[in-house]
Amino acid sequence: MTIALCTTSHSPLMGKNDPDPDVRAEVDQALAAAREFVAAFDPELVVLFAPDHYNGFLYEVMPSFCVGAAATSIGDYGTPAGPLHVDRDAAYAILGRCLASGLDLALSEDMRVDHGFVQPLTFLFDRIDAVPVVPLFLNCVAEPLGPAVRSRLLGGAVGEALTAMGTRTLVIGSGGLSHDPPVPRLAEAPPAVAERLTHGRNPTPEQRAERESGTVAAAARFAAGTTDFRPLNPAWDTLVLDALAAGDFAAVDGHDADWFVREAGHSAHEVRTWIAAYAALAQQGRFTVTSRYYRPIPEWFTGFAVTTAVEAQ
Repeated sequence: MTIALCTTSHSPLMGKNDPDPDVRAEVDQALAAAREFVAAFDPELVVLFAPDHYNGFLYEVMPSFCVGAAATSIGDYGTPAGPLHVDRDAAYAILGRCLASGLDLALSEDMRVDHGFVQPLTFLFDRIDAVPVVPLFLNCVAEPLGPAVRSRLLGGAVGEALTAMGTRTLVIGSGGLSHDPPVPRLAEAPPAVAERLTHGRNPTPEQRAERESGTVAAAARFAAGTTDFRPLNPAWDTLVLDALAAGDFAAVDGHDADWFVREAGHSAHEVRTWIAAYAALAQQGRFTVTSRYYRPIPEWFTGFAVTTAVEAQ
């Protein structure tokens, strides 16, 4: 067995606007089980598919996909800041395979990553630099978005690269599920916000604190039912989890981009990271989902899920 998978939701609101203690304990138990799964697999490499939230990638240049040959966490929402332990050779091997497959995968020699990349590493490992990693950014926020099936094609090409490398690799998909937090949209943004979405790469600590506190306050209102944010959609979340477990990718990525928004909110596009991760695993052949946890958690603005999977024996 050379490839295993762990997909997990993330939320910057964890520890800042928590649900009831029994729910938080349930999530912690699911993440602890995933951590044990990963420890038993003992990966030599991690390939991490994740989104960004206008921290590392802005409209100044917004690729659909980008691989990092070096990466640094910005430390938003109290997550650890500093460099990731990026395997540069593996990043270039994956880049080469994707380009040869006809995928326009951009390259960064100085990728800046936020909680979407960092939280899975903190969930599963002691430190953000504890294991060699290849960070793979998927645009899941900035419209216009390409068809979701391209995430499957990306995952398949990455899976081919991993087969050729023969390295014991954990693939991680970070994000989702149903999810419509107050992330600004360029088409509706006032001039000051549009400028930030285009050029606001290095906010002051005060600016970042103001934005983060606004998100925490919005989540508290959402959980109390006093906002008009789109509700979570457990039925859609279940459809996604069932389809990926069955390898029925078309049930999710066969739809246009508007379907994700209608069914589960603008940030439901983060399940593209899960599609890519499962596609990388499926490239090896049949696979088995070994664990699955799900609960809608409005305090975190997300349908929260964790799954693990391995190649079928």
